[in-house]
Formats: sequence, structure tokens, C-alpha cells
Amino acid sequence: MSLKIAVALATTIGAGALMSSAAEARPEMVGMRAENYSPGTIVVKTAERRLYLILDSGHAMRYPVGVGKSGKQWAGTTQIDGKYRNPAWSPPAELKRDKPSIPNVIPGGSPQNPMGVAAMTLAGGEYAIHGTNVPGSVGGFVSYGCIRMLNSDITDLYQRVSVGTTVVVTR
Repeated sequence: MSLKIAVALATTIGAGALMSSAAEARPEMVGMRAENYSPGTIVVKTAERRLYLILDSGHAMRYPVGVGKSGKQWAGTTQIDGKYRNPAWSPPAELKRDKPSIPNVIPGGSPQNPMGVAAMTLAGGEYAIHGTNVPGSVGGFVSYGCIRMLNSDITDLYQRVSVGTTVVVTR
């Protein structure tokens, strides 16, 4: 679908603001060999800077993501252990050490809150899959280990998954 058609469609159906860049693209259904994953599993491919929600053994929803900076990346299997809309944010200890001027808490809904409109926390650490108020950072190596998504994409994914969903992060 061309950008012109997508903008016209978005305006026609009342979807809100016009798309201003390719970074605001919607998730797309893609073919994916996923025999090793159950439907509903989230797979984050760090090197690709993509998150996949497995639909069945041959299909997935694909989203662009921002991932950990060099030295801040991780791999493993975990689960979503919490889901939050407009969450307040407290910086992890490592970030606070690196940037001591960051406030201890940034309220939900604040334009300075790096969690965006929603967050899903991951068991076993200080990481989350979350939105962002800096959409240009999606697609880069930008975080301290969290998986960063466009606010429209985290809203879509948030509605599709539950607490307990398996999350597999690969390098």
C-alpha cells in the first residue's frame, strides 16, 4: 500500500494523525518458519531489530524495535509478568549510575517518560517491552536492554498478548 493511500485510508477511517515517516509503519504479517515456537510466543531478533509475534508455524506479525546498545544486549527466554498502561518509570540502577541527574521517578503520561503509552515487564530482570516518546529511536541499538516499540505498535501487541506469554530474545 502506498503512503498516499495509507494516509487517505487513515484519514477516512478516523485513525488520527497522518503518518509522518516510514518509522510509523504498522506491524505486518509475514511468512516465518516458526516450528520451534508455539503460537502466541514473542521472538525478538536483536540483530534484525525486529519483534515477531508467532501466529502459527508459518506466519508471524513483525514489528520494528529498538534494542540494547552494545554491551547492554541480552538473550534468553522469559515471560511477560505485568502489563501497564501509561506506566510511571524509575530508571534501573545501571542507568542511574551512568546518568545521576535523571529523576528517580517520571510519571506516566509525561513526555519525558521513556516507557511511552504502555509497557509489559519481563520476569527475571529490569527489562520491559515498551513504547517510546522518541519514535526515531525505534530500529536502533538504543536501550539499556529493554525492547522499545512505536506507541502504536506496543498498543497493538499489548492487546494481542497476556501475562505469562513466552518471550524469546536472540542475538
